[in-house]
Amino acid sequence: MTKYVFITGGVLSGLGKGLVTCSIGKMLQVRGFKVTAVKCDPYINVDAGTMNPYIHGEVFVLDDGYEADMDLGSYERFLGVNLTRLNNITSGQIYKTVIERERRGEYLGRCVQIIPHITDEIKRRVRLVAEKTDVDVLLVECGGTVGDIEGLPFLEAFRQMRLEEARGDTLLVHVTLVPVLKAVGEPKTKPTQHSVKELRAIGLQPDIIVARCEWGLLPEEQKRKIALYCNVEERAVFTSINVDPIYELPLVLEEQGMGELLCEYLGLERRKPDWSGWRGIVQRFKDAKETVRIALCGKYAEFADAYVSVNEALRHAGAANGCRVNIEFIETEEFEETPNSVEKLSDFDGILVPGGFGERGVEGKIAAIEYARTRGIPFLGICYGFQLSVVEYSRHVLGLEGAHTTECDPDTPHPVIDLLPEQRSIDELGGTMRLGSQPVVVKPGTLAHRLYGSELIYERHRHRWEVNPRYWDRLEEAGVVFSGWSLDGRRKEIMELPNHPFFLATQFHPEFKSRPWKPSPPYYGFIKAALERRLGARRP
Repeated sequence: MTKYVFITGGVLSGLGKGLVTCSIGKMLQVRGFKVTAVKCDPYINVDAGTMNPYIHGEVFVLDDGYEADMDLGSYERFLGVNLTRLNNITSGQIYKTVIERERRGEYLGRCVQIIPHITDEIKRRVRLVAEKTDVDVLLVECGGTVGDIEGLPFLEAFRQMRLEEARGDTLLVHVTLVPVLKAVGEPKTKPTQHSVKELRAIGLQPDIIVARCEWGLLPEEQKRKIALYCNVEERAVFTSINVDPIYELPLVLEEQGMGELLCEYLGLERRKPDWSGWRGIVQRFKDAKETVRIALCGKYAEFADAYVSVNEALRHAGAANGCRVNIEFIETEEFEETPNSVEKLSDFDGILVPGGFGERGVEGKIAAIEYARTRGIPFLGICYGFQLSVVEYSRHVLGLEGAHTTECDPDTPHPVIDLLPEQRSIDELGGTMRLGSQPVVVKPGTLAHRLYGSELIYERHRHRWEVNPRYWDRLEEAGVVFSGWSLDGRRKEIMELPNHPFFLATQFHPEFKSRPWKPSPPYYGFIKAALERRLGARRP
């Protein structure tokens, strides 16, 4: 029978509940237990696909095409599992299902209420994941902060499940903040006490408390205080600290005894953990000697969470190449307002233009792509970066004045990037793009083939526009190599320039499948080329 670990957060958002969830999963995995994770998101959106990355961070696409919360990306990268749409439960999904049932008359005239109808649907979905995956332990993380009104139905569902499941088959882990005020100079536990008080007011008592402390490990005095006032054992109070890389956090919590306590509290067999593989992965990050500078040219430069999978894929590739990756975010509108500022890109070892939508910053992205192409700087374009690479080449090499994507200019004289044919009749934006894992045929003898080592690959997609077939021949005659295409031959998927140190762009998002132990091939090749440029610049 599956056991359940519920993870909640208090005081404020952004504490790293997702990383604690991943760490709990990893501590159980290295003991031989099968685990997976569910993220409960209280927002009314059905999925994350229609939200601006500024609001909620990146949209992480799963193999089945579901547009998920970014925490599912962390789950996959830490736990090495491929998740499905079942692993992300939102209030929008829950309310939509219950209302549809009510409209069909399935509640037999009863008054439909939060309790039991909404909470029953939450519990049903959580247990469905356990049933479908047949795991030993299911981790269930609740988004937001205790006290948020929208999260109450999920917490109530957790309370009910703790009553309904056998004693010892559920566990509640609460992640909270312990700040240090400069004026006082000592850790303050009062926010944690109030957060637990909120939990207890709705019938939930945490078994384990993880204190987020940016300044270091929690002193014994504060641990005793939290244990006393929050009604947990002192040995059940742990500290989550800043680590680099983030993959070290499970080791930090394991050293504090959390792995053993999890097994004890859940009644799991006491097994000796095998951390050898994971320690090797972490050490590879720490052993990196060189540093490469990568310019990430996008339009969400102030918010790193908008590109979290890109950032991690770059770091995975860096570790595999024995180097650290210094990512600098550049707002491409700067290149539009001050064209000469694009010269700052000469200081970088590589230039990356990530995915995105909309017109803002597009001309600046095109300027960055042109700079990388003409100056021989390693370049990687992802999704929108792939499409704008075609636009840039069409304008400046083919001489097609005004060439553009119809996403930004519906009246362009040269629509080198155009809407996918099947998208023309769509009038709803949520979940309607070309999404999820799709097969891609790779041309032998190309850079893409050398990187992947295969003529057929599967990568995750998220796009509405594509390279217009009317321009394929002209682009290829002018030097572009389309080294990847869809299985039916209807779509171009990879673009490269053979006479460039490294110029590769993909319609898909390879970062979504990158793992610390297995970096994405395009990212690996990109960082390898950037490192070669860095080392080459030092040679006399």
